[in-house]
Amino acid sequence: MPDLSPKTPRSTTASNSDASPPREPAAAAIGSCAPSHAWRDTCTELGIKAKKTRPYRPQTNGKIERFHRTMADGWAFSKHYNSESARRNALPAWLHFYNHHRPHTAIGKIAPINRISNNLPGHYS
Repeated sequence: MPDLSPKTPRSTTASNSDASPPREPAAAAIGSCAPSHAWRDTCTELGIKAKKTRPYRPQTNGKIERFHRTMADGWAFSKHYNSESARRNALPAWLHFYNHHRPHTAIGKIAPINRISNNLPGHYS
């Protein structure tokens, strides 16, 4: 997953070259009223098709809402940060923990990286 933290210039993120695995559509619970085009532009730059969820449809918003709660509990508000930049600087380490070390009950109490490492192009399970 490319590091898309605010301090990282977008030109240093991974591109969707022929060697990259195919990108899944990215769903987001944002509407046409979202004032920023950064998310849309980043998806376009990485070759990801952006899909918006239907309003008032909790079945499609549930996973992202749960992820937001997990982020709030595990990173954003889990400890006192002296500044917003300190909070932002802690995000990459938390994302690494979340994706590489934290067991996820929905996928058999393994870390997501363990699930996808067996499902690379040419190694479908």
